[in-house]
Amino acid sequence: MTKVAIVGAHGQIGQLIIRQLAAQGDQPVGIVRKPEQMERITSLGGHAILLDIENATAEQLATALQGTDAVVFAAGAGAGSTAARKRTVDYAGSVLLAQAAQLAGITRYVQISAMGVDNPLVEEADEVWTAYVAAKRDADSELRSSGLDWTIIRPGPLSNAAATGKVTLGSDVGRGEIPREDVAALVIASLAEDKTIGQQWEARSGETPLREAIIQQSASSM
Repeated sequence: MTKVAIVGAHGQIGQLIIRQLAAQGDQPVGIVRKPEQMERITSLGGHAILLDIENATAEQLATALQGTDAVVFAAGAGAGSTAARKRTVDYAGSVLLAQAAQLAGITRYVQISAMGVDNPLVEEADEVWTAYVAAKRDADSELRSSGLDWTIIRPGPLSNAAATGKVTLGSDVGRGEIPREDVAALVIASLAEDKTIGQQWEARSGETPLREAIIQQSASSM
């Protein structure tokens, strides 16, 4: 049984991760920033911890992480948020989680990022989109240099379609949607496979069964 802490647990993918982990007998810990979000985490089979990553210290977060085996960063400022919050959540939250994991003696870290954030921005990109891309790009860069056992998943546009269980993974897979349920399953499968450590993949829906795709990509990157 694995105990996994999820930052951003009340988000759509975060909730799916908690539900899927609980269904397979693991122990999900959902870190949320509002008291009213805690009941939802519990109803999904998780243990809820109240902590706002925008206002917490690494030491406070490390205390919340005690006893867990791995962490997942699934947080995001979300639609309608400001450029400033893209930085404080999507970037600074990821960095804070890495610092807290190190303080708590946790090495395993899986991060949900976004497809194409290393690509040059189009000239007409607005301030908020520019800040979002920079936050995700910089968070990934910081995690890669953290010394932790990281895996970075960069999904394409997210949908609420039913999971297919089939994906395309790779360094550059071309633009394409992927159900949130499949992203959650990718996170969980990555946690279970040590060969995903040190791997960064783009992900979209495809024709290859999810676990097979992970094994193929892990082998090709060795």
